[in-house]
Order: sequence, then C-alpha cells, then structure tokens
Amino acid sequence: MKRTMLVGALCLAVALAAAAQGGNILLNGAGATFPNPIYSKWFDVYKQKHPSVQINYQSLGSGAGIRQVIAGTVDFGATDGPMKDEQVSQVKGGVLHFPTVLGSVVPIYNIPGVTGDLNFTQNALVGIYMAKIKKWNDPEIAKANPGVKLPAQDIVVVHRADGSGTTYIWVDFLCKASKEWETTVGRDASVKWPTGIGGKGNEGVSGLVKQTPYAIGYVELIYASQNNISYGKVQNHDGQFVKADLASTTAAAAGAAKTMPEDFRISITNAPGKTSYPISSFTWLLIPTKIADATKRDTLKDFLKWMLADGQSFAEGLGYAPLPKEVVKQEQKAIGKIQ
Repeated sequence: MKRTMLVGALCLAVALAAAAQGGNILLNGAGATFPNPIYSKWFDVYKQKHPSVQINYQSLGSGAGIRQVIAGTVDFGATDGPMKDEQVSQVKGGVLHFPTVLGSVVPIYNIPGVTGDLNFTQNALVGIYMAKIKKWNDPEIAKANPGVKLPAQDIVVVHRADGSGTTYIWVDFLCKASKEWETTVGRDASVKWPTGIGGKGNEGVSGLVKQTPYAIGYVELIYASQNNISYGKVQNHDGQFVKADLASTTAAAAGAAKTMPEDFRISITNAPGKTSYPISSFTWLLIPTKIADATKRDTLKDFLKWMLADGQSFAEGLGYAPLPKEVVKQEQKAIGKIQ
C-alpha cells in the first residue's frame, strides 16, 4: 500500500515538473453556483501549492454543469442535485459523483413591517408554491407564527428561471412533504412551476425578493447570509421548526454515512432528527471515470485528495458544513476508480 502511494506521488511530481517546464496544467470546470465561493478558494489555495496548475471554474448552474459533462466540453462538472441514471449513461466512459461540502436552501422573504424569523410548516411552503396559499395572513402561516401581525397581502412567489441544483433540493423537499407535489410537479433541476416569477441564479432570486415587497423565494443559505435577507425556520421531519446553520445542516447528514450508496447519489432532505434542518444537501463534483490525459487525471486525483483533507478546513469559514468523516473515508477509496 505504501509503495503504491509512493509511486502515485512520484508520478504526480514528475507530471507537475514536466508541466512546469512545458507550461501550465489547465483544468476547466463548470456547474453549480452554490459552491462557487469555496471552489474559488480551493482552486486558489491549490494553485499556491502547485503553481503549474490552473483550475478554471464557470459558475453557470447545476444544469449547465451536467450538460457540459455529458458533452465532454469540460474536465469536470459540479451540481447540487445528483445526475439521473439516464444522464449518467450519456457520459462516455462513465462519471463519478464526489460530495464536496454540505449546504442548505432557505425560504427568504420581504414582508414590510415584519421582523424576526417566521416559522414555515411544510404544508405552508407546498401551498405557497402550489398557488393554494395566496395571502400572508393565511391560517396555515398564521398558526405557526402566533403573535406576529401578518399582512393581508398577496404573496409574490419567486423561483429560479434556470436549471438549478438549488431548485432540485427545494423541490426534492417539497416532494417529500407532499404527494400531490410529487405527482404533479415532481423533482428536477427545472420544473413547470404552478405560479411565480423567475430569477436567474441565487443572485437573481435574492435580488427579486429584496426589491419586491411581500415576496418569497429560496436561495442557498450563504446567499441569504451574505445579502442580509431574512430567512425563516422550516418544520422538519420531527415537527420542529429549525433555522438553517452549520450545526443543523451537519445534523441532517448524520445518518448519511450509514446509508450512503457507492455512487454517493443520496438525498438528505427531510432527514429525521429534532435538530436537523430539512432542506439540506450535499453538493458534488462530477469527475469522468476515464480520463485519457494522464497528467490531467493525476492532477484531478491529487486535488480530490487535498480537497477531502486540507480543503475541508475552509468550509465553515465560508458558510458551509464539512463532510462527515465516514463519508470522507468512502470518497478516498472511490478516487481509485478514476482511470
């Protein structure tokens, strides 16, 4: 085992040395917007350690990342919602999912005169996005917020206009909360919305909510925090109203290692546990199983090893929850599948 690791390290060192003489190793990736802040940090720090490696990443949304991986126009992709079997089958040589960090999607709102955290039942969020709950003072919202003076104003629903992993996480939760949603709207990176207006990217949704009185939308936790937008507590699997933060997101992943499939495609929305935030998810890097360019292959494998070790230390400072240790161990073994 030690000999194999030593040989691997020597091969990478030789590849990087050769690249340093002949030019940079350039890796191109595209996909999810949610992990862009930490990916940018990781790629910068990794370049400091390996000056000959340049990793370019386009934050275009999970749908675009999946499409480019299928088309073979990038060296790696990124998504907040796992690829479907049909999509995986379209990647020549196959593709591997590597969880990188954990994040949460939160309901954001702009209600003039209302301060503090609102509580949202699962039925309330389903009803709002199904266009069945149309007023802020609807009994389903009011009963969860005793003492809060909710206005008799129409709710302006905002959703993503582009193919989005954030949307996938949001509707995956709504599917688990409502059979009607699951059978009529379903779960995907892009769905046919029953109501609402669309914004492009987390930035577009948060921007629309901020500028539109009585609006509600959904964004990644980090965007709500960075833009100082109010976001509510959500009723979880155990009936508790929980606010998204690092601790409640980590709690949602507590049982993931025990049920994690070999391909790492797993949903942790509406996970059991009194302290679990119910709209939580892993986010994944999409790595081709077979990479013809040996230098790129060895560099990507080395980056993954660094990301699973030193890279995790950057997560909490940027608003993400690090991976559970057992999941890290499983991923370290899976790196060997890249050929």
